[in-house]
Amino acid sequence: MSHDGERSISIIAFIGSVFSPWYRWSGRKNPEDHVCINVATYGKGGRWTMTDRGQAALRQSRETFEVGPSKLTWTGQDLHVDIDELAWPRMHRLKGRITVHPTAITDVELPLKADGSHVWRPFAPSADITVDLNQPGWQWAGHGYFDANFGTAALEDDFRYWTWARFPSGDNGAYCFYDADLRDGSELAVGMKFHEDGRVDMLEDLPPRQRMRRSLWTVRREMRSDAGFRPYQDHGMLDAPFYCRSAVKTRIHGEETLGVHEALDLDRFATKLIKPMLACRVPRRAGWKFG
Repeated sequence: MSHDGERSISIIAFIGSVFSPWYRWSGRKNPEDHVCINVATYGKGGRWTMTDRGQAALRQSRETFEVGPSKLTWTGQDLHVDIDELAWPRMHRLKGRITVHPTAITDVELPLKADGSHVWRPFAPSADITVDLNQPGWQWAGHGYFDANFGTAALEDDFRYWTWARFPSGDNGAYCFYDADLRDGSELAVGMKFHEDGRVDMLEDLPPRQRMRRSLWTVRREMRSDAGFRPYQDHGMLDAPFYCRSAVKTRIHGEETLGVHEALDLDRFATKLIKPMLACRVPRRAGWKFG
């Protein structure tokens, strides 16, 4: 998110694109044949790109992750994301560089399910970010976040619903919350306070879950906040039939903070109707190859 709160960006790099209908229709047999770098920009002139590409478009090394014409590069201190994609609306070219500079790297690796089939790895819960894209006004600086998820099963097979949120704190750290309802009847309820130097405190006394107003697609939303404070959406980002991302204001241990909140309804995502809808926004380009 930009320092003035007017613009934000989300980037997700996939091997085995979990939200790709093409990956699901393939039977999920070869994750490397369904790779993608999804970019969404929010604010004036916001755009969206998510192209499912084949295995020939994937190239990896210790420091780089390339999918087609876009790539991520780790320098040892910064993560460079170089984007060159066609984006909605009107299939304009979205091109430029995003640089993420973590204040620290954590050693946290959290199983989201008891058998370890889904793992969350928050590499840098607090980071500086600079954005330089080929759009007027899309050259800005702000604060960001860098994490990863790993899994050996489809999300919708193991989870019914989850929320995730990340909120900056006044001491240059961040709060992160993960809540989920699993299909086996168990629940996940995790809160962490990440410090500027990478130290992590597990929040034993979690603030209560509070209901929020449903999204435009009526996705159920919840967020943790201090008793007596009702969290609310400051502005919307992405609104889909099964998923909502938004900037939310909450209060944690007496501190009011604005951060990113996500709600994912996997019962909805599992329905057959959703996949053809997604195919309209997630094109398949299986034949792309490096020159």
